[in-house]
Amino acid sequence: MKVTLKDGSVKEFAEAKSVYEVAKEISEGLARVACAGLVDDQVVDLRYLIDKDCTLNILTFDDEEGKKAFRHTASHILAQAVKRLYPDTKLAIGPAIDNGFYYDFDKEGSFSAEDLTKLEEEMKKIVKEELPIERFELPRDEAIAKMKELKEDYKVELIEDLPEDAVISFYKQGDFVDLCAGPHLMNTKFVKAFKLTLVAGAYWKGDENNKMLTRIYGTAFTKKSDLEAHLAQLEEAKKRDHNKLGRELGLFTTVDVIGQGLPLLMPKGARVVQLLQRFVEDEEERRGYLLTKTPLMAKSDLYKISGHWDHYKDGMFVLGDESNDDEVMALRPMTCPFQFMIYNASQKSYRDLPLRYAETSTLFRNEASGEMHGLIRVRQFTISEGHLVVTPEQLEEEFKGVVDLINYMMTTLGIENDITYRFSKWDPNNKEKYINDPEAWEAAQAKMKKILDHLGINYKDAIGEAAFYGPKLDIQFKNVHGKEDTIITVQIDFSLAERFNMTYVDKDGEKKRPIIIHRTSIGCYERTLAMLIEKYAGAFPTWLAPVQVKVLPISEKYHDYTEKVVKTLKDKGIRVEGDYRAEKIGYKIREGRMERVPYLLIVGEKEALNNQVAVRSRKNGDEGPVDLNDFVERIVKEIEAKEK
Repeated sequence: MKVTLKDGSVKEFAEAKSVYEVAKEISEGLARVACAGLVDDQVVDLRYLIDKDCTLNILTFDDEEGKKAFRHTASHILAQAVKRLYPDTKLAIGPAIDNGFYYDFDKEGSFSAEDLTKLEEEMKKIVKEELPIERFELPRDEAIAKMKELKEDYKVELIEDLPEDAVISFYKQGDFVDLCAGPHLMNTKFVKAFKLTLVAGAYWKGDENNKMLTRIYGTAFTKKSDLEAHLAQLEEAKKRDHNKLGRELGLFTTVDVIGQGLPLLMPKGARVVQLLQRFVEDEEERRGYLLTKTPLMAKSDLYKISGHWDHYKDGMFVLGDESNDDEVMALRPMTCPFQFMIYNASQKSYRDLPLRYAETSTLFRNEASGEMHGLIRVRQFTISEGHLVVTPEQLEEEFKGVVDLINYMMTTLGIENDITYRFSKWDPNNKEKYINDPEAWEAAQAKMKKILDHLGINYKDAIGEAAFYGPKLDIQFKNVHGKEDTIITVQIDFSLAERFNMTYVDKDGEKKRPIIIHRTSIGCYERTLAMLIEKYAGAFPTWLAPVQVKVLPISEKYHDYTEKVVKTLKDKGIRVEGDYRAEKIGYKIREGRMERVPYLLIVGEKEALNNQVAVRSRKNGDEGPVDLNDFVERIVKEIEAKEK
């Protein structure tokens, strides 16, 4: 039996070996840090028995899948601690996630901060007990019987949901047994550096119609120093969290009587979004986009043509009752069907293509209450939506143009190094979710892959994340807590042109179907605002700052000169405020800093006599007296260049 290792070397064995045993053959040190194995591109347990020729990569904590196995083990240690201290608690699920793990419990009452401390202490005991972790399998009936015996109702439901031919595996550590696919470490002793970080609510299976469970989040590392660094990062993340900071800075708020997922942009937040919209619309116009303005709702007939009624109805706000009303309307969840109707208003020739439509669109999506968070996921939002109608020959060049526009936007916002790319494909095993045309899907995905490779985009494949009508390129951004969100999408659509009978007359005089590119250029403005709050900790670049300058008179004697300075700046289009309050200058400066204003201009006797301002900038601190006209020239240039 030949085992080909990651470095290309080959190990030969006369008999079957576990992944752990192979790791030990390589080196004792590797065996000590091994978390899982990758056998022929499949992540497996260290206990997995290799009995034929294969490729093998020993996964450690440095590998993403190795981290998951390590932290998944930590989640089981947490569950064992919960069952020891609160034996009546029922177990739900406990996976590894980015930067940590969680476990969902059904417990009478929630867990307090004191409870978390107790649980951490119990987890330390379990680690010190050095419990071997064993894997075993059971036939379906025995597995159900075992979970019923343990009164684990959620586990019974999970087993019943599995396919009939599924392998049903369990992991045991001491007297604790859990239904789990794994993989896990070999012993509890390796999980020494961990912390429980948060208690939250979570619906069973993510469905708001199900019972609300209690979710405990935690994280785990191999070294205490790495844990401490991570916890320090979490503290910094809390300070930057847009949901907290955005409210403190007066950018947005929410009100219960208005409703969940319906944020109110306050004057400062609305100003930032307005600046972004103007920037986007001007740039799109420069690149040949045609502006449209379409209704916020339409009859169900429109969504039936597009397929949204069949594939997306649960995510829509429907106005009316299909069983009783002659006409049922729905608020629009996207703009594409409306822009297609604009295209169809007249017959197009190949000479008219490409056509680039753009619209600042307000959209409505019926998000589950448990999914909504601040400005990240809301029920009403505004998006820089656009659709390009192209011939097959124009597809690659126009797709390239869209990516170039997005890159320009990301670079201007200063987040070009913070984004990643995901190639979202359909899942052929879940055809109900998509338009069922396997050949068209494969052709569209092959076409898109070719384009992405030509553009040199470094992307990850994501099976099952496509739109129902076509594959897409997703631009991803991680929030301060490490959760990844999609901020921009570009989609190739092979279906809707036919559904809407969209045609163009080609050079040969024949009517043909165009290809459609769906895209946003900066994404959802609410989500982008949240992202920028966290990126800059509320200290927006000067061109985006809702207040760019504050003028602070030392005393009432200099109010007249303050007004002159304010007027001079306003005349140049600069967003400026004068602080005329009868407060000490030190207090005014501290408040201006807290508000993240880029420039504070202090004026007193000397400044008034010499037509100067004493500049305190966010970047450079106290810059001393500067001629007023020189400062105006400087800040105007900074704004025009959109400096970061």
